[in-house]
Amino acid sequence: MARTMTSDARKKDTREKIELGGLIVKAGLRYEKRALLLGALVDAARRIKSDDTERSRLTAIGVEAFGNDDQ
Repeated sequence: MARTMTSDARKKDTREKIELGGLIVKAGLRYEKRALLLGALVDAARRIKSDDTERSRLTAIGVEAFGNDDQ
């Protein structure tokens, strides 16, 4: 039983990571260096923790990008 739960948790974790990688591709950053991507994400994480306006601004950009999926 515990083995099945561990396997299911690993599958869920793997799927989540694949989806997150898809966001990098969707953002047009597939060929950027990993250090740049990590730096950008760390910077964004710091900014959204302390600035609700920045969180809202970035969320709006993301919503717009997802809205353009059919193009």
